[in-house]
Amino acid sequence: MTDPTPDPSSPPPPPPPSAAPRRSFARRHWGKLTLVALVAGPALAFAAWAAAALTVSYSDGTRTGYNQKLSRKGWLCKTWEGELALSNVPGQAPELFQYSVRDDAVAAQIQRLEGRRVALQYEEHRGVPSSCFGETDYYAVGVRAVDADPLAAPQSGPAGATPAVPPGAAPAPVSPAPPAP
Repeated sequence: MTDPTPDPSSPPPPPPPSAAPRRSFARRHWGKLTLVALVAGPALAFAAWAAAALTVSYSDGTRTGYNQKLSRKGWLCKTWEGELALSNVPGQAPELFQYSVRDDAVAAQIQRLEGRRVALQYEEHRGVPSSCFGETDYYAVGVRAVDADPLAAPQSGPAGATPAVPPGAAPAPVSPAPPAP
């Protein structure tokens, strides 16, 4: 007959199959987690790179000239692209300054000042990762009209004409003409 008490030197009986220890979450889903890391990692790196390149400005300044072109371009990413004709001397071929505009309000201001001499404020952002943000490194951030060409000679009216006086200003004193001999 068999003894119902187990022998202490024999190994314990194995647990039933339903009581196996559960593997950790990472062990069970390592394939899915690897796929997410391979897709999300580069996407996050691209987003961080774009944010840094568009936030930090390499240089900024002002260019003065005549806006030659401003158009909205692109198949998927629509951006405002323009050209400013910089001319120092009349008759000389102008140098073209190409720029991008990210703000629709600034683009509307530039369009309102078409045909006039303007001072374009810009920021240079180097290393922007895609042309979706603009085709150039120069981004217009403001514009103002320049009243007159500083190199042009003052305009004089017909002989004997008096200059126009703005409303509310006192007219300039007129000296009498010298007597004729």
